[in-house]
Amino acid sequence: MATYPRTLRLKERDLLESVLPPDRPGYRRYREFLEVMQVIGEGRRGAGNLVLGRPGDVPDLTSPLSPVVAYGVVETTKDYYTITVRECAGDQIDVEIVSAHDEEIPDHFEEKRRWTYAEWKPGARSPATGAAVREVAIDGRTVLAIAEAEKRLWLHDGATGMNHPIPVTNFHNELMLQKQIRDPGRALAPGLLFDELSTTTDADLRAAFVAYNIARKRVDVQPAAAAAPERGLLRWLRALLKAGN
Repeated sequence: MATYPRTLRLKERDLLESVLPPDRPGYRRYREFLEVMQVIGEGRRGAGNLVLGRPGDVPDLTSPLSPVVAYGVVETTKDYYTITVRECAGDQIDVEIVSAHDEEIPDHFEEKRRWTYAEWKPGARSPATGAAVREVAIDGRTVLAIAEAEKRLWLHDGATGMNHPIPVTNFHNELMLQKQIRDPGRALAPGLLFDELSTTTDADLRAAFVAYNIARKRVDVQPAAAAAPERGLLRWLRALLKAGN
């Protein structure tokens, strides 16, 4: 039976660092946490779920789970491991290192490849599949990315370099409200977000994210610049058209 607190095993730390690129300020902060935190106990989600914190702390297993800040996969010749890091809350970080075969992570394995959504940047293809990614500019520094092939979406924050995963169901709910769709057959079918992606406008996707971000804030969104007042000929033509109606 494991005893806590304990230090991270070398392989555990290697896998966690694989989804935290050091060249991105936001993720570098989490790598620094790994330098000073220990495993203080197990999380609530079963094997592979660990809670990192300060020595002497007790894992908080009652508060809602924090949003995911990093996710990736390491593929080996015999298994593959999913790695999830959640947002730091109360000086604790919930992480998961899960084997596809429900086995303990060995100290040594033959690796085939590793990837993480944290590596993505605007203009790139999906790190998971290499497929094209739909990009919707939210403002001058944030981009909503939608990977239709794997049914994932995330928000790139240019200020921190982080890619925040966005839950599909919650985002789809905001999109349905934005489009004023009340038919339960569509409103309660989040998979339609990807099926109907080609006919959904950037404006609708942008408005849905802004509404989502108000309810579940992930980043600071810069307000859109106010439209310049119309002058001269343009204002005269618009007034003329309005009078004709």
